[in-house]
Amino acid sequence: MKKRDFLRRSGAWAATAMWPLAARAQAQNTAPAGLHVESASTVLAAWYQEGAGDLAPGNYVGLFALDWQAEHVQVKAAMAVPSRTHGLLAQSDGGFVAVAVRPGSWLVRCDAQGQPVQWLHMDREPEGRTLDGHVCASADGQWLYTAETSARSGQGWVSVRDSTSLRKVAQWRTFGVEPHQLLLDAKGALMVANGGILRAEGDKKRDLHLMDSSLVRLDPGTGERLGQWRLKDPRLGIRHMAWSHPVAEPGGVIGGARPLLGIALQNEHDELVRRRSSPVLAVWNGDTLEVPAQTSNGGGYSGDIVAGPDGGFVLSCLRTNTAMHWSPSAPAELPVIAQLQDAGALTRWPLAQHPDGVLLGSAKGVARWHPALAPVFLKWPDGLALDNHWVLVG
Repeated sequence: MKKRDFLRRSGAWAATAMWPLAARAQAQNTAPAGLHVESASTVLAAWYQEGAGDLAPGNYVGLFALDWQAEHVQVKAAMAVPSRTHGLLAQSDGGFVAVAVRPGSWLVRCDAQGQPVQWLHMDREPEGRTLDGHVCASADGQWLYTAETSARSGQGWVSVRDSTSLRKVAQWRTFGVEPHQLLLDAKGALMVANGGILRAEGDKKRDLHLMDSSLVRLDPGTGERLGQWRLKDPRLGIRHMAWSHPVAEPGGVIGGARPLLGIALQNEHDELVRRRSSPVLAVWNGDTLEVPAQTSNGGGYSGDIVAGPDGGFVLSCLRTNTAMHWSPSAPAELPVIAQLQDAGALTRWPLAQHPDGVLLGSAKGVARWHPALAPVFLKWPDGLALDNHWVLVG
C-alpha cells in the first residue's frame, strides 16, 4: 500500500500535534532575550492537493509561507507536476530542482517564482533508467548529481548533469543497487546511500534476503570508489542522510571537530516484531559506520533526518508518530522531542547564533521546534497533504 493511501484509510488527515514537554495550547510565539525569531519562514515543498481550496486535485511542488505571528500557512507558488515529487534542491539563484518519486520519470528545474525552466524526461534518454528520488549539486553549483537505476540490470548509477541544461556529461556506478540520497562531504566527495533492495515490476520489493545496503564515497570527477561501508545487519536500509553541525563547548567540540553523517534507517526484516523493534539511526564518523542507539521507539523506520542541537540529529518516525533527537554527548539515547501524527518531512529552522531549530511536517500541519522556545503548530490549508521532504529557503 502506498503511503498516501495508508494515511487516507487510517484517518490521519485529522491528526493534531502533541508535545511531551509543553502543551500545544500553551505554546507561545515569544523568545528568550538574545533570540531573534523571524515572523515568517518560506519553505520549498511538495504536496498532494485534494478537492479543496483554489487548486485542482493533483500533485504540486512550490513554496509555502509560514506566518508565525498570524498562525497561517499560505501557498505562495504552486506548479502542477505529473506524479509525486520526492527530493527537492534549493539553488543559489533562488530557484529549485524537484525530482519524481522512485521509479521517477522526470526532473524539473524552476526559477525563483516557481515557474518551470527546464524539464528532464527519462524516457528520452537512451540508457533506460529511472530516477531514484534525489539530486544534489556540486560545491560551485555547476553540476547536478542524480541517483538512477538501470531498468534492465538494476544497477545503481549517478549521472553528472549540467545544472542549467540538465544534459548528462558523465556517469558513475554506485557499487550497489537502489541508490537514494546524495550528499557532498567537506572535501567535495560524493556520499551515496545505496538502499540495496532489488525491485520487481511495479517497484515491488523482491528477494529481501539478498538485500545489500551500503554507504559509498565517490570521487565526483572520476567515479572512483573512495570507500564503502555496511552495517552488521544487512536488513537495515540506508536511504536518507544529513550532516551534523559540530558544537564547541568549553571542554572541546561535541562529537569531534568534523561533522558526523547521520543516516535514517528503514528496517526490512521479515518478522514484524523484529522489524518494529529495530534501531532507526546510524552514524558515520568518516571512518566507521555504527548504530549508536538501540532504542525501539522509532518502530524500525525513519523517513527523514536533519541536523539538530548539540552536534546531533533530529529524526522523524512515521510509524510511531514521533520525532527524536540524538546527541553525540549521549550516544546511546534517542529521546522523543515531539509526538506528531505521521511525522515526516524535516528541515532546519535556524535562528541568529542558534542553528538548532527544526520544522517538522505532519499529516495536519507544521510544527516549529527549538530547544530554547515553546513549540508552535500551524494547520495546513484544507485538502493539503505534505510529501516526504521539504527545504527552508530564503
